This record gives sequence, C-alpha cells and structure tokens, in this order.
Amino acid sequence: MESKYDHQKFEREIYRKWEDPGAFKPGNGKKPFCIIMPPPNANDPLHVGHAMFVAIEDILIRYQRMLGRKTLWLPGTDHAGIETQYVFEKKLAKEGKSRFDFDRETLYKMIWNYVQDNSNVAIDQIKRLGASADWSRKKFTLDPEIVDFVLDTFIKLHQDGLIYRDLKLVNYCVKCGTAFSNLEVGHEERKTPLYYLKYGPFTLATVRPETKFGDTAIAVHPDDKRYKKYVGQEIGAEGLLGKFKIKVIADSSVDPKFGTGAVKVTPYHDHNDFAIWKRHPELPKPAQVIGQSGKLNQNAGKYSGLRVMKAREVIVEDLKRLGLLVKVDENYHNSVGVCYRCGAVIEPLPMKQWFLRVKPLTEKALEALSKKQVRVYGSGHDKILKHWLENLEDWNISRQIVWGIRIPVWYQKNSTEYVVAKESPGKNFVQETDTFDTWFSSSQWPVVTLKTNQPKDFETFYPTDVTETGYDILPFWVMRMLMMGIYLTGEVPFKKVYLHGLIRDEKGQKMSKSKGNVINPLVMIDKYGADALRMALVIRSTPGQDKGMGEGDVRGMRNFSNKIWNAARYINLKSQNSNLKTTIQNPKPDREFYKRLSQTASLATKHLSNYRIGLAAETVYNEFWHWFCDEAIEKNKRQEISDKAIFEGLVTFLKLLHPFMPFVTEAAWGEIKKQKTKNNEQRTMMEEMLISAEWPK
Repeated sequence: MESKYDHQKFEREIYRKWEDPGAFKPGNGKKPFCIIMPPPNANDPLHVGHAMFVAIEDILIRYQRMLGRKTLWLPGTDHAGIETQYVFEKKLAKEGKSRFDFDRETLYKMIWNYVQDNSNVAIDQIKRLGASADWSRKKFTLDPEIVDFVLDTFIKLHQDGLIYRDLKLVNYCVKCGTAFSNLEVGHEERKTPLYYLKYGPFTLATVRPETKFGDTAIAVHPDDKRYKKYVGQEIGAEGLLGKFKIKVIADSSVDPKFGTGAVKVTPYHDHNDFAIWKRHPELPKPAQVIGQSGKLNQNAGKYSGLRVMKAREVIVEDLKRLGLLVKVDENYHNSVGVCYRCGAVIEPLPMKQWFLRVKPLTEKALEALSKKQVRVYGSGHDKILKHWLENLEDWNISRQIVWGIRIPVWYQKNSTEYVVAKESPGKNFVQETDTFDTWFSSSQWPVVTLKTNQPKDFETFYPTDVTETGYDILPFWVMRMLMMGIYLTGEVPFKKVYLHGLIRDEKGQKMSKSKGNVINPLVMIDKYGADALRMALVIRSTPGQDKGMGEGDVRGMRNFSNKIWNAARYINLKSQNSNLKTTIQNPKPDREFYKRLSQTASLATKHLSNYRIGLAAETVYNEFWHWFCDEAIEKNKRQEISDKAIFEGLVTFLKLLHPFMPFVTEAAWGEIKKQKTKNNEQRTMMEEMLISAEWPK
C-alpha cells in the first residue's frame, strides 16, 4: 500500500467496479428496503443540499444492503417546469432573444434539446459522491410512460370530482409569466409607504393606490361605531378619472386599528378583498385593472399602459395635485408576496385555472398520520406537516408555461364546453395550453417510478421505507406525495420521512453567492475526496436542524480518510508477516478488545436502525480514531493485543465505516484482499468487495 491515500487515484475506478457487476441492484435478500431518490433538476449542477441528501440516503442504502436486505435506491431526474424554463429564458436573453420570439412547439423542442444536452450533469455529479443507486431503473419525469401515468391520474381525479376549473384570484408572476400555488409564494418584510386617500367623507389607508380603479366597495368593521351610519349606503367621491359612487359594507375581517379602520375593497387585486367580495353577493362584478403583462389596462383610463411601480408614482403625484392625498406614512412595514423563482413581486390576478380539491386527500393523509402509519424524523416537523394538511387550500395545478406536461383538456371551438381526455375528441376541439405544476407529477413519484419500472417492482417495494429530503420542501413535496400516494394506492407511499436541515457556513449564516460563503461540493470532492465531504456533512447532524460547515470540516475528514488508510496499511503489513492464529500469552486484553469492538458495532447499528445518522457517524469516527488507532494499535505494537484481534478489528471497522466513507474503505479492503499472504484465514473472512460484505453483528 502507498504511504498516503490518494482519492483521485481510487474513486472513479472503485465506482466502476461497483457499478459494472451490478452491486447497486436489489440482490436476493428476502426483506425489501427501498428509497426513491428525490429527483434533482436534470440539468442542474450539484449544490451542497444535493450532496447532503445523497450522503444520507447512500448511508441508509449501504447499511441495509450490508444487513442482507433486498435493497433498491431508485434514481431519477426532474424536468423541473418553471425552474428549467426560467434558466433557459436567461440563456435566450444572453443571445438577445426571449420566449415570445418562438411558437409553443419550437420553444418546447429547444428546451427539450437543451435538457438532453445537459441531462447527465446531475447524474454524473451524484455518482461522484458515491451514490449506489440502481441506474438501470433511472426515470425522468417526462419519460413517455411517466407522462402517460400522470395524465391518467388527472383523468381519474376529474372522474372522481376532485378536479374543477374556476375563476379565482391567483398568484401571478408577471416576469415568469405564470401563476403559482399559494405554497410557492415567498414573503418578505418590506418598508412600503402607506397612503391615506380621500374617498368622499372617508379617508382610506392603502399601500396600492394604483389599484383604486378596481375598487368595488369601502369596508368597515361591523362594530366600528365611527362608520355605522354609512353601512349599506352608497357614497359619492371625487377620483382621478372623475366623480364615482361606491357602496359601504361591514365585514368582520376589517381591522379597526389599521389606518383609519376603513379600507377599499379591490377584489381582483387582493386575496383578502376577493374573499370579502365573495361574502357579499350584493356587490357588483369587480373590474380588473392590471393585466398579465404587469401593466395597467384600459380600466385605468389615462394611466393605461404604465407598469405598476411607475403607475403608483404618477398616480400619487396626481392625487397630491388634486388634494386627494391626505398623508403618507413612510415607515409602514408589510409582508410582500414574491416569486420564489425570480424574486419579482407577485401580482394577485383573476384567472380561470385548474384546481385540485384537496380536502378528501388531506383527510386520508391526516388519518394515516394519526394511525402512525408514517413517522417523521425532524424536530417537530410532524406537527408542521399536520398543520399544513389541516389548513391546505385547493391546489392550483395550472401553469402558463411551455415546459411541462400539458393538461389533457380539450375545448370545443366557440364554446365553453370541454372534454377531459388524452387524445383530441375531434377537429372542432383545441387543447388546453396550460401545463401541470411540476409538483403535480412529482407528487406521484413513488407510485409512478415503481409502477412503470421492472416487473413486480411495485408489488415488492411499495410502500417504500423512507423518503428523505430537506425540511424546506415538506409542504411542496412530502405532503403532496403522501396525499397522492394514498389516493392512488390506498396505502402511504413511505413509512418514514427523514428531513435534513439546511447546510450553513461555519458561522451559522445562510450560504449565498453574494456573501461568498458557498461551499461547492465538486471543488471539495476534487480537493479532499467524496468521503471527506460526505462525513463532514453528516457527522453530528440532527434530523430537521440546520448544520454549520466550512472547508476546514471537510479538510478534517480528509485527514480521517488518511487515518483509515494508514491504519489499514500498518495492519496489512503486519498481517503479511504474522501467523494470525498465534495467540498472545495474556488473552485478557484480547477479550476486552473484542468486547469493546462488539459494543461499538452494536451502538452504531442501534443508531443507524433508529435513523440517528449523525450519532452513528460520530460513534464510528471517535471509536476508530481515539480507541482503535490511538489505543488498540499502540497496544498491538507493544504486543499487548494480538495481530489476529487487531486484524479482525480493522475488518469490522472498515465495515462500520463503509456506509459513511465508501471509497477509502473499499480501497483499503481491496489492497488487503489482493495481498498474497500465507494466511488463508485472512482471505476467507473477507468478501470480494466491501460493498457486498455482511454488516458486523
């Protein structure tokens, strides 16, 4: 063995040796164990969050494989809907083009080719981390059989009365050009001027004077004595476009302490106002003032064509000039909805969309949680999941983008009638242009990947054992998989949910390019090896809690890789020149050694079986470095512990360390295995490859 472990020399070759003979396939174990890989964006480079999920899931898979279970880690990639289209549009912008320069079919084909050209980016990088997934079963969310399954699900949901189309106020990003569900809207606290406007005898406070042309009513609280005499009346007021009349209503949602206690109701541009309007059927149909372009429309009169912020600026100046602006509070703070993708301010707009009626699905999911059919690992996130399920609103699954699975609805020309079907019902029908929210197909992932894969995969591996992901997508993905899995199969899609936290820098700050504190996994792998990165990520981690980590942590685990190598090198050399059957004169140190070795294996097994991955990593790290290397090997050098015991200790520790640091342990195993020694016992106690070795008992 060379004097120093060189990860660059071993990692790619070892991975090939694992993959070529099919070491990643399920095997012949009697009891199945399955994890469905969270599908990363097919053309996205690896980030530290990906590295965390790969490390955790691979640890669980390798451990269960060594226990002798029929183990499947099924990988896949996601077309990622708006995420991918957004990236592609940025590419177009650099070329001086936009999505509007192309028809639908051309744009879709261009994005398809772009994704295909980059489709192996995520997979190749995940492999570099040592992911022992069965790549022969890999799926892509736009594979024909996947698309077919998703369309069937929509049709089934529609037949069961769970799909409907309705005009609602939706969250629209004028930059991305699509609506989003409520879950996908980010919220930022901002300092926004609060404008006090004259409305006849009233003074109203608003942060959005530009929407005043869509006002349908003035609302006050029913118990507010200041305004009781006005409730039910229609008042006259002077406006920017001339005189107008508006009705005063009472609604309990109005906060008497906000502003003057009287607010304007603009149903087509505010979610709360839309809800007020729905509760008051006596009010007229609202007017829409802002279009999907983000500009004011003809209902704004002379302000038509202005973008929202410019319109606000011009309108405020005109209100001042006409004496209709009473005052401005410049220190008002409010929560502003923003697009999770591009950061633009979300515009509530009225649109006809396709919705999934969620209550029948959430009720079944809540029942499964109450019966403990699913266990959540992650500091209180079981309660968070329950809260989301209890309060979830109907899911807007429509997206106004090209890249995705097109909704299988056909409209009769010159009619509001429609047909839900995979194929066109005739020449007089045109297809819906909206695509599914990418989470709609992802919510079916455990079911569809197994149902469309190799024969009996679904029967063997469903429900899966664990789903593992970051806690930040608990409502986006985990909750929806739970809902849809039960709907499609009558069973939960997974028995356990393991949620890892966010990886922060060593000071606990969120990683961001602007701060310059981002850890690039590929750079760390090149410098220190995949094992070092994996171990740095998982050691002392706790489900559901964020973890701080810097390059120094990865460097420290590179040193641990060398410690493993050097211990193996010493013992390998010793075993070549020793009769491993020879016993020392005092057997007591050996007995104590074997006892502690057994205790270490038992503790690591207990932690891993109970999904305490961070503690399991810490246990094997501390026991190997501080006991086995610093104490036991030193005793062996003084002939206080036998060569046979120290050799068997190494074999046990290589097995215990393998799920966490697969490359260096496999490399050390291989170096020992290939040595020509006089001891057949040494060779027979070691399987051909460590990946297929039996877990220590």
